[in-house]
Amino acid sequence: MKRPRQPSFEVRVPASTANLGAGFDCFGLALELFLKVRATVLSGTGNRSSVRSHGARGSAQLARVPEENLIFRALQDTAQREGFTVPPVRLDVYNDIPVASGLGSSAAAIVAGIGLSFALAGRKVAQEAALRIAFELEGHADNAAAALLGGLVVTAPRSDGSIVALRRPWPREIRIVAVTPELSVETKRARAVLPEKVSREAAVLNLQRSALLIAALAEKRFDLLWDALQDSLHQDCRCALIPGLREMLRMPRAPGVLGLALSGSGPSVVALATDHFAEIGKSLEEQFARHHLASTIRVLAVSESGLTIGDTGRRGRN
Repeated sequence: MKRPRQPSFEVRVPASTANLGAGFDCFGLALELFLKVRATVLSGTGNRSSVRSHGARGSAQLARVPEENLIFRALQDTAQREGFTVPPVRLDVYNDIPVASGLGSSAAAIVAGIGLSFALAGRKVAQEAALRIAFELEGHADNAAAALLGGLVVTAPRSDGSIVALRRPWPREIRIVAVTPELSVETKRARAVLPEKVSREAAVLNLQRSALLIAALAEKRFDLLWDALQDSLHQDCRCALIPGLREMLRMPRAPGVLGLALSGSGPSVVALATDHFAEIGKSLEEQFARHHLASTIRVLAVSESGLTIGDTGRRGRN
């Protein structure tokens, strides 16, 4: 006699790069590098939830105790906030996003948990609620919004805790060369080095560059992206945490490179490029190597899809 089939859902969530230079805590860009999580409902009495993880650097070390795992915590937190009842589940995590790398691994985990919570409750993901929950758990909305919605997303938290999140078109010809050193930088530590106050000049520069980025992309003025990615609020402060970053930010323009930026709080560095991808990746890798850091080069397209959810045989977009 066959056992009854256990309900199972799978989510896929993209990595992301945030800030894009001047757009500190404003811009998030989804990348074609994914976290996949399958949640299998454990039927019967006495079952307890469990987590199994493997994949990219740091994945095997992710918390296996459900209550300490970020995906499971987001799942449970969403259920509590939304009034869902979550049964015991087994989470099988397949992660290609390096942990603590500046490529949105924690945001992807939170969005995965939120998506699974809605799926297990038989509900369509409520975007407004999902963004609010992700913002409260993550502390900022840029990576989470990109992971949820895909593409380039501009975010702005309101005073009532809700999040404005607008997707903007991204030119297909622009790819992201992401170079990740074998170095972990926790977001909390990277934020601790930032000054509490900035000058009016620095604030105005970033406002100008952020507006320029959106305008340049809309008009396909790729020649302006080098200027648009300049920053005066956070990247220089983080150079002390990331050997080689200062030299990279001062590199001259090279064939194919449209602009360079620290990815989120680092340590990954990203280049926007239309060609010469291998050469660009190699030049950034060499800067890390000068500081005795091995690194991984990834040439990534922008993911136009964010969170996707499917049952054991079907995948549908929410």
